[in-house]
Amino acid sequence: MKPPAIAAAIAWALVAWPASAGDTCKLTSLGTAQVASVRDGRTVLLVDGREVRLAGIEVTESSRAALQSFIGNHPFRLEALSADLDRYGRVVAFAFVGDGQQSLQQALLEQGQARVAARVGSRACAETLFAAERAARAGRRGLWADPNFALLTPESGARLRAERGHFTIIEGKVLSVRESGSTIYVNFGPRWTRDFSVIILRRNERIFKGAGLEPKRLEGHRIRVRGIVEQRRGPVIEADAPEQIEIADETNETKETMTRDTRQ
Repeated sequence: MKPPAIAAAIAWALVAWPASAGDTCKLTSLGTAQVASVRDGRTVLLVDGREVRLAGIEVTESSRAALQSFIGNHPFRLEALSADLDRYGRVVAFAFVGDGQQSLQQALLEQGQARVAARVGSRACAETLFAAERAARAGRRGLWADPNFALLTPESGARLRAERGHFTIIEGKVLSVRESGSTIYVNFGPRWTRDFSVIILRRNERIFKGAGLEPKRLEGHRIRVRGIVEQRRGPVIEADAPEQIEIADETNETKETMTRDTRQ
């Protein structure tokens, strides 16, 4: 017998993908497919021999059972931002069960069986995934009920150092934004040799601006950043994709102002 949360999520998989996201998250159909086996929480083998990795999510060991329950024996549709295979020869796509309009990624995220990855490929698509993740976190569903997966703060100190080399989500208020040479430093504390920072290469600044996210305007805002923690002089996450950064204190006015200013 399926756990109630998983059974409910299977029903939710038929809920429509929000119209606002559908208008901006542009996906190309790759046709329908039948699953031969579920390799892990985001990887499936198709009966035609192809391997599919679900785009835009990070999973845990427990995610495999949830994904298997969502898929069952149903065929599903594949839609992708690009038809290119990844370096392992896998199809990277969003998957939809039957005629459902909610992706399997959203279903996993809503049940707390996954987190939004650092790289989705489109900020517009990432926004829909962020909403599902926030709902699960607010409801303390799945992994969000486990304190080991709680959002870290820039002041986490030893915990941040322990996360070196691991995917992590950190939320805090930006103290300052500074440039040095070819790098933009988004600082969360006064001492860069000790405090957490997000680093953005200046050559990538236009990518962030194009997505309506101006790095230099992050100062004073509370943000949520995701990626692999590195230890340089202090703990850092290097952001090379706009979807790695969420404005956590964002209001409609804040969003409109930041977007308007980046387009001027």
